[in-house]
Amino acid sequence: MDVSGGNGQPRPDENHPAEHPPVPPTPNPEHDPERETEPGPKHDHEPDQGRPDRPEPGDTAAPADRGEHEHRSLAHAGIARTDPPPERPKEPGGGILMGRPFGVPVYVAPSWFLVAALITWVFGGQLDRVLPELGALRYLVSLFFAVAFYASVLVHELAHVIAALRFKLPVRRIQLQFFGGVSEIEKEAETPGREFVLAFVGPLLSLVLAGLFYLALKPVEPGTVPGVLLAGLMISNLIVAIFNLLPGLPLDGGRMLRAVVWKITGRPMTGTVAAAWIGRALAVSVLIGLPLLNQSGALGGDRDVSGMDTVTDALLAAILAAIIWTGAGNSLRMARLREHLPDLRARTLTRRAVPVQTDTPLSEGLRRANAAGARALVVVDADGTPLSLVREAAIVGIPEHRRPWVPVSELAQDLTDGMRVSAELSGEELLDTLRATPATEYLVVENTGEIYGVLSAADVEKAFVKAMARPT
Repeated sequence: MDVSGGNGQPRPDENHPAEHPPVPPTPNPEHDPERETEPGPKHDHEPDQGRPDRPEPGDTAAPADRGEHEHRSLAHAGIARTDPPPERPKEPGGGILMGRPFGVPVYVAPSWFLVAALITWVFGGQLDRVLPELGALRYLVSLFFAVAFYASVLVHELAHVIAALRFKLPVRRIQLQFFGGVSEIEKEAETPGREFVLAFVGPLLSLVLAGLFYLALKPVEPGTVPGVLLAGLMISNLIVAIFNLLPGLPLDGGRMLRAVVWKITGRPMTGTVAAAWIGRALAVSVLIGLPLLNQSGALGGDRDVSGMDTVTDALLAAILAAIIWTGAGNSLRMARLREHLPDLRARTLTRRAVPVQTDTPLSEGLRRANAAGARALVVVDADGTPLSLVREAAIVGIPEHRRPWVPVSELAQDLTDGMRVSAELSGEELLDTLRATPATEYLVVENTGEIYGVLSAADVEKAFVKAMARPT
């Protein structure tokens, strides 16, 4: 069943697991935000809010500080988007790499083997009643069913992936895991129409598969191994489609409901809130209703259930409810993030910086920074062209009595193209730029190439956390 959570809406996730909201690049581990350098630029990582955006005439300092589809499936669980993680590795990982259809890596998580074993055991028990002559071979047939079922889940996920790629949305990976699959789509659809299509294609493909298995079953004799397998795959795909069409995040149906409300109200956040709370109501319904339905025989089971069957039903219901509830919460959190992302602007987070020559002693550089009210040092050549940035963590590690003898060049990190960012960047574009080149500091420049200041990853992270804490 598709329980997605993520991207501001369903992604693993969402059951993100989508679950993890995108976070700005993390500063170097040696960086200690609580320590301050005396004398020298402040190291409290709080951007100055009261200074002018530009230095006053005669000021030698550079510019002043400016002061929410991951797709998760329950047996497939919906579309979950995950806003891209802070430092995304070239290979996202997540289990055993099985292939790259359409250029998207497909991983099998370790939890899949647990579920495959569970399906093999449960389906094997059913085969013992239908085809007792199979004996121990029934478990081999059951294992084949488990693999075929997850292949159907993969097709469901690929439908989401193809739609995402069609809309030019980057897909990080597909992961087959406990209770289904997850398509991690890193961007949100730009329109409610695209959001609806992106969510609907998964259940649609599951319905198509159920129909194909039904047609294949027609000429097959009932009570045979092929007949039992085809019937099982038809029913399982039908269940996946119906479950994922339920109108609550992080399921595909929840994303479809979100798109409808978004279209009506013009606000994606309103759609997310409505679909997420319905998703939480579904979680409670599954927790209470699934065991009751099984015991009543409404789902085709035997009314004379044993105590172990009751415990198994309750455990399964609790797991499904937890996945749905968590996915709905992740969707709300990611939506809040997306609403506040525009508040992250390079221009307002940039620290004032002073230019220093390569051989300038650290103590002298800090003296100039303090005099100018700056909090960063940029190493420049004789023509004023920036060469490197003095790392804040390195400054903290130099005892005060040694600073007159240590040139700033020894504490600087050479500038690369990725460490030069435009002062006009903001929101998700800013985070994407920083993620592409992880560093502790970045040189912020105007469109003309003029130095604007230095942007600390720690400042971005703090602003990110504060934005997430603000009410929507």
